[in-house]
Amino acid sequence: MKKPLLLSLLALMPIISFSQNRPRDLGIKIGVLPVGALNAITDVPGVKVGQVTLTEGADVRTGVTAIVPHDGNLFQQKVQAAMYIGNGFGKMTGYSQVEELGTIESPIVLTNTLSVPTAADAIIDWTLGQKGNESVRSVNPVVGETNDGFLNDIRGRHVRKEHILNALAQAENGAVAEGNVGAGTGTVCFGWKGGIGTASRKLPQKLGGYTVGVLVQTNFGGVLKVNGVPVGQELGQYAFKEQLDKSSDGSCMMVLATDAPLDARNLKRLAKRVFLGMAQTGGIAANGSGDYVIAFSTANRVLHDAPEPTATATFLTNDVVSPLFMAAMESTEEAIINSLFMAKTMEGTQGHKVEELPEEKVLEIMRKYGRL
Repeated sequence: MKKPLLLSLLALMPIISFSQNRPRDLGIKIGVLPVGALNAITDVPGVKVGQVTLTEGADVRTGVTAIVPHDGNLFQQKVQAAMYIGNGFGKMTGYSQVEELGTIESPIVLTNTLSVPTAADAIIDWTLGQKGNESVRSVNPVVGETNDGFLNDIRGRHVRKEHILNALAQAENGAVAEGNVGAGTGTVCFGWKGGIGTASRKLPQKLGGYTVGVLVQTNFGGVLKVNGVPVGQELGQYAFKEQLDKSSDGSCMMVLATDAPLDARNLKRLAKRVFLGMAQTGGIAANGSGDYVIAFSTANRVLHDAPEPTATATFLTNDVVSPLFMAAMESTEEAIINSLFMAKTMEGTQGHKVEELPEEKVLEIMRKYGRL
């Protein structure tokens, strides 16, 4: 008898020991704004995340991370959205329609570079199968990627449609696993093991009370900074250091969600601040790096079949969005650092090995600079 898909996936997933120490748990408090209850993108009401991790034998180190903006029919009730390209060496799917229309009509899926077409195909299947979409004849799937080919047998294209569909089926509103999971399973960041990271900020009521959440897939280089401290320099590991064979190339996918009522124009402005958060960690958006921001708002859904030729919606004015800019920067910076602290040493294809960020050494450096 054929094994159920979930059991088959579990067979590919050996027990992985994740650190319980997010930076904030260790006294590294990035930024000044209060965090959400889970300090995750799922603090934005309605947002769900599902992940499938594929680790098999010595060669398979990859996976899928899916972000679902709300529980309804996404095609029929689209979300206001924007994208921003920090550096375009990537295979981002769905960009042009989001740029043109200012909406997203599908889940957002992150995976590895050569699995983007598979993920897009699965999203199309998922969308066409939703009740109410029986007459749909065009779908704009949104898929982002980073290249995990150093640790993963990427040419084997081990991610299949059922893995994407399983990630979507598992998507939930609770805590989000970080580090060597989902689309971050085989990634490398600043020369150490990267992965999935997430964080959020909850604005005080006098600033609107809105929530901003960010999820990242980190696979890029530069000179690591942790809360402003030059950790990469202190540890002697950074891009272009003469004695290190470390590339600064790679990619970083950054997804921002908010319940603030923003239109596509101000979401684009918010997305630019996400990239500033990446810069705060020391990322340099190298020539071979695909650094993309996808930003969406769960407020003011856009109906596919609008009953009237005009629509009425309330959006924040330009003068009150600055606190959201700060929330986006802080959430992104912390999400990236979370991805590093939560990732563990991994061996992969061709005997390649990437060490985890040395937590104790980092803490010593933070104490040295008076930032712990």
